[in-house]
Amino acid sequence: MDKPLVVIIGAGPAGLTAALELVRDGRMRPLVLEASRDVGGISRTVEYKGNRMDIGGHRFFSKSDWVMDWWREILPPAADGEVEIAYQGKRRKVSAGDTAARADGLVMLVRNRLSRIYFLRKYFDYPIKINGNTLRNLGLVRLARIGLSYAWALAFRRTPERTLEDFLVNRFGAELYRTFFRDYTEKVWGVPCAQISAEWGAQRIKGLSVVEAIRHALRKGRQHRETRTSLIEHFLYPRLGPGQLWQEVARRVAEQGGEIRFGWRVVGVRHDSNRVAAVVAAHENGETLELAAEHVISTMPVKDLVAGMQPAAPADVAAIAAALPYRDFITVGLLVSRMKTNHQARSVNPNHMPPDNWIYVQEPDVRIGRLQVFNNWSPDLVADADRIWLGLEYFCQEGDDLWCRPDAEMLRFAAGELEKIGMIDSVDVLDGTVIRVPKTYPAYFGAYEQFPRVRQWLDGLDNLWLVGRNGMHRYNNQDHSMLTARLAVEHILAGSRDKAALWAVNIDDEYHEEAKAPR
Repeated sequence: MDKPLVVIIGAGPAGLTAALELVRDGRMRPLVLEASRDVGGISRTVEYKGNRMDIGGHRFFSKSDWVMDWWREILPPAADGEVEIAYQGKRRKVSAGDTAARADGLVMLVRNRLSRIYFLRKYFDYPIKINGNTLRNLGLVRLARIGLSYAWALAFRRTPERTLEDFLVNRFGAELYRTFFRDYTEKVWGVPCAQISAEWGAQRIKGLSVVEAIRHALRKGRQHRETRTSLIEHFLYPRLGPGQLWQEVARRVAEQGGEIRFGWRVVGVRHDSNRVAAVVAAHENGETLELAAEHVISTMPVKDLVAGMQPAAPADVAAIAAALPYRDFITVGLLVSRMKTNHQARSVNPNHMPPDNWIYVQEPDVRIGRLQVFNNWSPDLVADADRIWLGLEYFCQEGDDLWCRPDAEMLRFAAGELEKIGMIDSVDVLDGTVIRVPKTYPAYFGAYEQFPRVRQWLDGLDNLWLVGRNGMHRYNNQDHSMLTARLAVEHILAGSRDKAALWAVNIDDEYHEEAKAPR
């Protein structure tokens, strides 16, 4: 007898996690439909002339033991002996992988972590620390304004916290909010912080405040030993970028009886009463197919899923879903021979490469939001060790002026921005490429306020499971997306129809890897 079919829409982290968990159990057969020709979604690795790009940057660390063990089973860490990494007091020992895995190059590296803010043409620690460097960079006048505005925020707290602006001012004061949060956040999302839900702050900036920064500064001297092994200094990373891990997962899915079909875009979901009956997909060559399924696990954007419902979703659900906001993303890869000297860059390289994984560009006179230094993620992402491989990240809207610029013009524009803020000379740019990613970040404004109605209707389809970032229209990290997929599989195998546990992932979680920018 054929095993019941589970159709999985999308071969990103959530979709592939669900597929591997299903084939490992063996009671059901997963079939993954992927619109592109690659796996990993925004966690894929893009190759250009031997240089590899990590779209958005993916540090492999989670407070979930299950996720950490899952990753390490797929790609064993290539460490000599044991290395200890920790985050917020939770420590993990990372042991070396087996010799065969190392020989094949299927390994995780233990990498140094450094992220900083570039503002006022100076480098600031990220997250912001109360230390000598910060005090010198800001100056006495700005520091006085920050202190007074923080005291005001403590005395006159904004209640209720409806917007992200309310959330941030309550924790940092108006001056610090304007200095380090407002302009960058509005660059990322394209709308004022006063129009973004406070829910975004609660999900991404939980536990960060001026008080916590001061406590950290006071603890630093007493707890130097703990600080040395914190996640601020170390994380795991696949040798050839995050796509290497997801390619290995895809291989195992196929090897163990699952199936992944590339070039198939889901265009319709047929449902009857409270169940999905079939999924309709179109191939890039024009062919179509219809697959009857016992269950459907969806990671596709909620907007597109609802638009393809047959029969159509209720009018109010369809209208809300159609208006759900997203932020799109461009990465410009620039290969440069050298960068400009900056006494704060802490660079020991002859080509002046900074040591950061990425740099948050706070400067208001350029549109670049973040700069990745791919060499510092893994040396094997760069074809020539004497070159610097940079990723300039732009947050935009599909169809806007940035999105529609021809590649050659976008490359000149990006190089000019780095030159403007004193990081490179344009003459040192050797080559480059442009990668555009639509619907990268589900946004928390506009129609999102009415999203619970969409969720309620979709959850009413008993055998439809929404997982992952776009699948849930939720700003999840990679590990959170994996956890939602795992829970969906567990509920399917247990015969449960309750989906509350999936939506609870990342609500009360203490771990948030980044508090400032999307990934």
